[in-house]
Amino acid sequence: MPFHQLDDIKLHYQEDGDPNGAPIVFANSLGTTMGLWDPIFPLLPKGLRILRYDMRGHGQTDVPEPPYTMGAMVRDIEQLMDALDVKNAMFVGLSVGGLVAQGLATKRLDLVRAMVLSNTAAKIGTHEIWNSRFDLIREGGMEAVADATMERWFSKAWHDAPQIAPWRKMLTDTKPDGYIGCGHAIAGTDFYTTTAALKLPTLAIAGSEDGATPPDLLRETQELIAGSQFHLIRRAGHLPCVELPEEYAQVLTRFLNDTGHL
Repeated sequence: MPFHQLDDIKLHYQEDGDPNGAPIVFANSLGTTMGLWDPIFPLLPKGLRILRYDMRGHGQTDVPEPPYTMGAMVRDIEQLMDALDVKNAMFVGLSVGGLVAQGLATKRLDLVRAMVLSNTAAKIGTHEIWNSRFDLIREGGMEAVADATMERWFSKAWHDAPQIAPWRKMLTDTKPDGYIGCGHAIAGTDFYTTTAALKLPTLAIAGSEDGATPPDLLRETQELIAGSQFHLIRRAGHLPCVELPEEYAQVLTRFLNDTGHL
């Protein structure tokens, strides 16, 4: 799989689909890799140029010492898209990926023609909540937050189901420095003012049982953007692309059609 050398890190990415197709970029959540999107890719329409990447501190991308800033995380994908000549893309960001989407759209509208804000918000959590989680990780590693994270990530129907195992492992395989670094970026981000100024086609996707970014929080963010749409996926938590990939892909495909991106 390819890597791209940025100013301070080597970024791991992957392209799939039609290299001449309409570009769509996927940004994963905290504690996951680009493999987060695997369940929906077989369900998407043909003819798309699909770009995804491991955020700094995650997967096979380099893990610099924390803390990270949201500006650096936005700049990572900005530089990758410039290097690969990806413009006018639909940007799909989940959780911290949704913050990156908002930051990139604010900075470079030539790169983002439409965005999907999935299970995210303009501001996520408080410094107190994040610092408490960092302390647990420093004392006991990623395992110390794994059970509580699974409860936030998945609906009750999945809590004791065997299919949760690979996603729990994806979290516990995350380097503590990478998780804490990105967590600092999230804690320091408040996009309410800048996101309210955005004017581009936007779809917000929420999970009814999301314990990390509840539907009301996402709706509050979605309502900042004039003309944006909201879709609630019932019986899903923070990662609806994992729990209900068919519905997620259907909603995404409809938005691709509605915005003329196909």
